[in-house]
Amino acid sequence: MTKTSAGNFFEDFSLGQEIVHATPRTVTEGDVSLYTALYGSRFAVQSADSFAMDIGYPAAPVDDMLVFHIVFGKTVTDISINAVANLGYADCRFLAPVFPGDSLGAKSEVIGLRQLSNGKAGVVYVRSRGTNQNGEPVLDYARWVMVQKRDPDAPAPDTHIPELPDAVAPARLGEMLPPIDAGAYDTGLAGSPHLWGDYEAGEKIDHVDGMTIEEAEHQLATRLYQNTAKVHFNAHAQKDSRFGRRLIYGGHVISLARALGFNGLGNAFHVAAINGGSHVSPCFAGDTVYAWSEVLERAELPGRDDVGALRIRTVAAKDLPCAEFPYKSGDGYAEGVLLDLDYWALLPR
Repeated sequence: MTKTSAGNFFEDFSLGQEIVHATPRTVTEGDVSLYTALYGSRFAVQSADSFAMDIGYPAAPVDDMLVFHIVFGKTVTDISINAVANLGYADCRFLAPVFPGDSLGAKSEVIGLRQLSNGKAGVVYVRSRGTNQNGEPVLDYARWVMVQKRDPDAPAPDTHIPELPDAVAPARLGEMLPPIDAGAYDTGLAGSPHLWGDYEAGEKIDHVDGMTIEEAEHQLATRLYQNTAKVHFNAHAQKDSRFGRRLIYGGHVISLARALGFNGLGNAFHVAAINGGSHVSPCFAGDTVYAWSEVLERAELPGRDDVGALRIRTVAAKDLPCAEFPYKSGDGYAEGVLLDLDYWALLPR
């Protein structure tokens, strides 16, 4: 017998299986500062208690993507420690603000399974929910991940691919944010004059700046989220992998793209939902990440006159400035594209 665990492989999952993830994690001001140090995010609501309190928060809320990463990290040991790749996200809603001092936990349900034709791995679909110390939901999302099989000869489960919405409906967004005093929102202090009504569907924004990923910061970030996936940590094991080196956690690229998006979307202070996302190609230490965004839709929220929603597609690329908006090329993505993320953000009106 052994007291250690190699984690779950594809054949260990079953449809409808429920998993409570260890361990709860209290979010501290230190986590917030470290997150800022890693990505340089400058959104005013998350940067200053004074700014947040002026518009009605009790304090500056934790960055939405930090909440996502912490909840995601809880799930890795049970869901994706033996992953080949994390493939995508859908129907992700941020349900309540999180503040320093809140403790986050997570649980997941297996909602789909599909074995690959080569029999060596399969795709596991899960719905994961993060809750705070009071049991209140703060985050709910679906994702699918390719997981290795322990035994290639293990029988394949019945294929079940869940139906997931293409996008979160705007009517499901307003509940995620407490009422704010939009009249007290200081665009000068926020660093951008552009509010919800200043954006139009079809508008494209080059976020201009780029950030180079260092190995040390990626390792630090992934540990911050307690994300134990082998492909991110174990350089010795990864030398024999397809790429011969550690992969950068896809969420690291999301956070970089979100931080870069401040230049052009500086008042998009709250990520309300992620409609879908794909990690198009692998990213490695030394790559420089650039990003651009397209406004897909502008939506009013029922019963809300303080904020409006923008549906945004953000595309990140490596070693490729985005002035020409690289995206698709023929039937696939243009060379260098790393991330295709479709999300809703809320802005003051």
